[in-house]
Amino acid sequence: MSKTQTTIRLEESDYKEAREILEYIGMSYAQAVNMFNRMIVLERGLPFEAKIPNETTKKAMREALELDGEFISLDDLKRENAAVSNQDL
Repeated sequence: MSKTQTTIRLEESDYKEAREILEYIGMSYAQAVNMFNRMIVLERGLPFEAKIPNETTKKAMREALELDGEFISLDDLKRENAAVSNQDL
């Protein structure tokens, strides 16, 4: 299969961070881009959902950013999870 060369513009900090992550897992940036490109072809679209959030989701996102509305701390969530897990025994 023949190869082609292309040029893309990326946010520099994201590019550097992505390269570090890929290096850690033993993959080059070019390999990752080729994999992504192949997945687009195989899926006949993006290999993940790309949706515009509905109003309910937008409201939840605003609440999360503003720490408004109902929320639970990670510690509380862990306690609740442990309590539910212990009930299953």
